[in-house]
Amino acid sequence: MNYWLVKFAPFRNSWQDILKNGKFEIYSVRSAHARNNLKAMICGDLALFYHSQAENCVTGIMKVIKEAHQDPTTDDVRWVSVTFEPVDSFEKPVSLKEIRTIKALSGIALIKQPRLAVMPLSKQEFDLLCAASRLQK
Repeated sequence: MNYWLVKFAPFRNSWQDILKNGKFEIYSVRSAHARNNLKAMICGDLALFYHSQAENCVTGIMKVIKEAHQDPTTDDVRWVSVTFEPVDSFEKPVSLKEIRTIKALSGIALIKQPRLAVMPLSKQEFDLLCAASRLQK
């Protein structure tokens, strides 16, 4: 199993929207690096959902339910989309400010490549982010 962090603007699709709809399809990703990460995802992989641009926080866990397929927002076959379903909501969202205080997370792409929309995480990084949600009560 692989672990990921997926960033999306909440005014386009929020965590609450995902819970309401029962799924989320990431679209309009136009970075080759992020696209390659989408192509590497397999069914069952887990991904953290991150509200970008406005709130800058991790809000929940999703599971890949449909691997890379044509992005519905373009006819260009280079760009792909992946579909997820929600697995669990964070007890309290983990802010970027909080993430920056966790030394073991200082090397993650969220910090090193902040414009990247889809990034891999190690199991340890994934677990640390999940644990940070429970610690913030």
